[in-house]
Amino acid sequence: MGTAAAVQRSAYPPHTPKLSGPKYNQSNQSFNYNSTTNIFKTHFRSQPQLSLNKSYCCWAKKIVPLRCGSGKVSEMEAQEGSAAKPMIDFHGIDEGLVQNMVYDALVWSSLHGLVVGDKNVQKSGEVPGVGMMHAPFSLLPVAFPENHWKLACEVAPICNELVDRVSLDGNFLQESLSRTKKVDDFTSRLLDIHSKMLEINKKEEIRLGLHRSDYMLDGQTKSLLQIELNTISSSFSGLSCLVSELHRSLLKHYGKHLGLDPKQVPVNSATNKFAEALAKAWTEYDDSSAMVMVVVQPEERNMYDQHWLCAILQESYNIRTIRRTLAQIDQEGKLLPDGTLIVGSQAISVVYFRAGYAPTDYPSEAEWRARLLMEQSSAVKCPSIAYHLAGTKKIQQELAKPNVLERFLESKEDVAKLQKCFAGLWSLDDSDMVKEAIKKPKLFVMKPQREGGGPISGLHFSYSSCTCMCCLHADNY
Repeated sequence: MGTAAAVQRSAYPPHTPKLSGPKYNQSNQSFNYNSTTNIFKTHFRSQPQLSLNKSYCCWAKKIVPLRCGSGKVSEMEAQEGSAAKPMIDFHGIDEGLVQNMVYDALVWSSLHGLVVGDKNVQKSGEVPGVGMMHAPFSLLPVAFPENHWKLACEVAPICNELVDRVSLDGNFLQESLSRTKKVDDFTSRLLDIHSKMLEINKKEEIRLGLHRSDYMLDGQTKSLLQIELNTISSSFSGLSCLVSELHRSLLKHYGKHLGLDPKQVPVNSATNKFAEALAKAWTEYDDSSAMVMVVVQPEERNMYDQHWLCAILQESYNIRTIRRTLAQIDQEGKLLPDGTLIVGSQAISVVYFRAGYAPTDYPSEAEWRARLLMEQSSAVKCPSIAYHLAGTKKIQQELAKPNVLERFLESKEDVAKLQKCFAGLWSLDDSDMVKEAIKKPKLFVMKPQREGGGPISGLHFSYSSCTCMCCLHADNY
């Protein structure tokens, strides 16, 4: 589901900020939805869209996420122990039927490109076609409440507006992340680049966001909770669409045996919408000879998800793409006096980051030079350094504080919708919450500050996490 990205007159003055959109997760059943896209040009705003993706579902142990506000921990304790019932008793399905579905699913995945590189095969992350294996997927879709899906659709454009507006408030980003900067070298380097852009008053007249929100659906409170908003390298728009197609294909053959209707699996157009947004940014840049550059890691086993986007750009929009690592950009890149980014001999109109979100992407100063070079250029960055920082956990935590959303959003209704979806997020500075987490570790998940990390110690706190928390708390971190 989703509509094409569009550009229209914005009701907001040029000095105010704007944004991009989501994916989702459930708790008793874990879901992913793919995201919304937005393009912002100075004085203009686009219509965002959300694509539903009932893919990459997996059964997980029961977890009751925390919501913002006081008194929630005791509420979670009271709910602990009772799990929500799934739509189907999957354990009751005939074993022979399951094996047939698995076989057919693997054949379908191989034929349709639902694949990744096998980490056990050398060169599988470097040479296309070498060491391919099927991507992880759920064999069957899982029911998701329509009202929560609609809520996620309603919240998506609000999130988009929020991220964009936050990105344009440089002082807010710098101040909110000032403490993080002291203890996190990676975030510190990102902030240094952002600070340099502020010093030279660098304006991003065209801003593109391909974002993904991660949600959990709490089976006890029946609440849709946003866990995080990813603003850089939001992956699986390509493969997630294939999972939806896979599910429809399987249910066409086996749906009668399972009591499931293939027509109930929503169409997922995330790949087309992502490509459409990239094409729109390319068009706004207004240089038909320029190319879209995908920034990639030296070894990328998820390359096929990326190649789906590039293929659509070429086939549907006649837009050429190149793939470069940060190190290659440092070697081949330069800026023309007018700010045009040249890589090799090619002008670059759009820089699409599928790398650069983790410290391991910057093993030397060469990678940092490349990131700075791109930020200084006139190319459309997806994301810009400001969008990247706006997606950090610390900023999410700041936005959850009382009266902070109102700083960026005028509509009380929009603020209320966002707050309704916020999950509890606390820093280690909150001594009361640290004590509570050490005391009741099963009610919390420790998350890293950076992108691409996931929980530090699995689904719940482990004993080692509690020990770590005790040490950090003792040192007054």
